Amino acid sequence: MSLAGLRIVLVEPAGPINLGAIARVMKNFGLHYLVLVNPQCDPLSAEALKMAVHAKEILESAVVVATLPEALHGCVRAIATTGRIRSWEIPLENPRTALPWLLEEPKKPAALIFGREDRGLSNEELNYAQRFVCIPTSQNYLSLNLATAVAICCYELSQSAQPRETQTLPQTELASLDVVEAYYQQLESLLLKIGYLYPHTAASRMEKFRQLYNRVGLQSGEVGMLRGILRQVEWMLESEKDGENL
Repeated sequence: MSLAGLRIVLVEPAGPINLGAIARVMKNFGLHYLVLVNPQCDPLSAEALKMAVHAKEILESAVVVATLPEALHGCVRAIATTGRIRSWEIPLENPRTALPWLLEEPKKPAALIFGREDRGLSNEELNYAQRFVCIPTSQNYLSLNLATAVAICCYELSQSAQPRETQTLPQTELASLDVVEAYYQQLESLLLKIGYLYPHTAASRMEKFRQLYNRVGLQSGEVGMLRGILRQVEWMLESEKDGENL
């Protein structure tokens, strides 16, 4: 995948000036695939188009979806940006060292996710990413403008992409995020059924499973194998239930 195919995903962007600035900086660094999740402003407003200058086509071709899973459909790699120190065991990484990972499978879609201007991404939304980056800033003022954050990440991506143009990278068949998400839903349903999970703690426990599998990097065949195990367990439970009812 070239830089042009990398998805820049904005969750509920609210500022048209920011949108225009983001379109402009994307074009500056060779990125063109913009996805807007439930935008809170008109991406084709006069303010946005004026700020985009010669990158209006990026706003005009932006894909608008209702949910983050829709924005990530088909992606095998996703990195989320966050400015918050999280209690998770997964570390926050520097963009310079983490972002090149998005380009390691040239033929597979990948995404870089940015949150809302005022509060970033929710814990639930962060669950859809495999890695997390935090742009280091001065302790005197930690908060970054959304367009500035996108610009920094686009620059780092463009720098990391330059030497990769002539490299042959190792190929793996990572499962797409929507396929893995379907596995998580099946796993949670089964664990609730057998009493390993309880409804009031299921979300926090499932976060641990997500973190575990994200560290591994599940391949398509591996997800199929895991789902096959779950189906067999479900079949056994139903068989035992039917036997008791005879």
